Amino acid sequence: MELLPFFKSVMEQDRSAVVLCDLEHTIIYMNPAAGERYAKYGGMALAGKSLLACHSPQSNDMIRRVVEWFKADQAHNLIYTFRNDKENKDVYMIALRDDGGELIGYYEKHEYRNRETMKLYDFKP
Repeated sequence: MELLPFFKSVMEQDRSAVVLCDLEHTIIYMNPAAGERYAKYGGMALAGKSLLACHSPQSNDMIRRVVEWFKADQAHNLIYTFRNDKENKDVYMIALRDDGGELIGYYEKHEYRNRETMKLYDFKP
């Protein structure tokens, strides 16, 4: 079974911003939530551009350090990078690896800690 359509659908439906980057820090994919979240910076048009252009020199240094840490060991796959109290979320950088365990890129994951407000099994559109 071809899993790619399933994985793509997971990313497209995620309510949190997902931005995938290659090892040159080029944004290779943004889900719709990321397009909305970063609309004031160009939204979906950021795909194909450098992630480093969107961050401060200090942040760029930390991004590069994390990628080097990912490269150093196949067990290095997740690092906590930021807490946003205003949005009640934690932010992580996560390694992307191929089937052989080689690092091929990374992404940022936002985990919101707010209690869900939607009703259980509310089938209304």
